[in-house]
Amino acid sequence: MLVQLLQHTREPERIIAQAAKLCYSDAGLETIAGKLSPEKTADFIRKLMKWGHLSALEHASFTFGIEGVSRALTHQLVRHRLASYSQQSQRYVSMRDFPYITPPVLSEKPELLKSFQTVISEIGRVYQELLESGIPAEDARYLLPNACETKIVVTMNARELLHFFRLRCCHRAQWEIHALADRMLNLAKGVGPNLFHQAGPGCINGPCPEGKLSCGKMSEVRQKYGGEGS
Repeated sequence: MLVQLLQHTREPERIIAQAAKLCYSDAGLETIAGKLSPEKTADFIRKLMKWGHLSALEHASFTFGIEGVSRALTHQLVRHRLASYSQQSQRYVSMRDFPYITPPVLSEKPELLKSFQTVISEIGRVYQELLESGIPAEDARYLLPNACETKIVVTMNARELLHFFRLRCCHRAQWEIHALADRMLNLAKGVGPNLFHQAGPGCINGPCPEGKLSCGKMSEVRQKYGGEGS
């Protein structure tokens, strides 16, 4: 899996602080910006997060390039509707000798891993046979499995990213999108440390939102993400 932060709003915390302060001030934007030192910006952003004034976070956006993930992952990812996506097309891109993602759990069961690989290989053979017989790629792709590797560019604003991390950093999230969320969070923290300093699954600063379905590892999860009691 390769995850890159391709682009983001320049000085995202400063933009958010400027927008939010405008709501509480009779001063103009230039005056507000002139008073926002790095220290004051960081302090105000942390206060803003505590107040729950999250609408201002929508002024900062982050664009990620993601490669080496499965279609199973992207089917989950695109359910986050307050985002923009551009994904490698199986209609226009031939998937000859297509790479695929193997669930790590199969490494514990060599015989099942072998069966998995055999089926994938057969799918690839028949897929190529269809293409060579003149079947359009847009129809031949019906054979391709969720394991098929794909690439996608994703843009989310800071508020939606927090929501994404809340759901997908959860210990109960599917392993692949959980790994993606962790990498995206680390990248986001690099440019917005105050915005994302308490980002992560829903349990890190409150009760587990999963209720009876909780993983039962709240202390471990809080230690990982730096939540309350860590």
